[in-house]
Amino acid sequence: MTHSAHGEGDGYLLDNRQTEAGERFDAFATLFDPTTFRHLEALGAGPGLRCWEVGAGGTSVVSWLAERVGPTGRVVATDIDTSLVAAAAGPTVEVRVHDVGAEEPPGEGFDLVHARLVLVHVPDRERALRSMISALRPGGRLLLEDADPALQPLLCPDEHGPAEELANRLRRGFRRLLADRGADLSYGRRLPRLLREAGLRQVEADAYFPVASAACTALESATIRQIRPRLVAAGLATDEEIDRHLTNIASAPMDLTTAPMISAWGQRP
Repeated sequence: MTHSAHGEGDGYLLDNRQTEAGERFDAFATLFDPTTFRHLEALGAGPGLRCWEVGAGGTSVVSWLAERVGPTGRVVATDIDTSLVAAAAGPTVEVRVHDVGAEEPPGEGFDLVHARLVLVHVPDRERALRSMISALRPGGRLLLEDADPALQPLLCPDEHGPAEELANRLRRGFRRLLADRGADLSYGRRLPRLLREAGLRQVEADAYFPVASAACTALESATIRQIRPRLVAAGLATDEEIDRHLTNIASAPMDLTTAPMISAWGQRP
């Protein structure tokens, strides 16, 4: 669930060590954990399984998996920055610094591999996907969940006033920053085809996005505060506009949404 995005010598757009990162991961957990857990459960997450949680980000999915696999199972949680997931380490949970797009997998023979909101930000997505599939045992299952901001690019689908118009303009700026750092904003929709082309079978997918949610509001506030210097430096927004937007979302009832999260899953032959 890492949301760090590389730039050319530009550092990270969304750094796990920034204060706002914890707020963002909490919001993602509230928004998307029910969907993720439903899929993991359907794919057989249970006692004794060996699982790899890729780009874990926070602790919510790792802790849920650890509880499901129990004392006879094992969860390997990896991220390029483990500062927020380190607390989940324990007898059955190994936390490891790892770049899925550049390094060999942290083991093989996994029953279940999962990555949420990770690959859209990984420069070498093809290598990352191959790595995750190679880490599965025959019959093992892969669950990839990623956003598709281009499929639904608005923060406020119901753009009925100046506050919503400003919100959508700032969202366009955020998408520009992501794209400039190599994020693929149309990646989610390609997941089913990519899994089939990679040789997985029984591939299916669905999508989820909230239309109005307090967690969306919390996520937007934390994200805008985190990327504020980048928006201003790139000439995509002024400090005054950002202040106005933060005031709007804190004080007015606005229906904020997210990009759809597309979940795709399949089985290694």
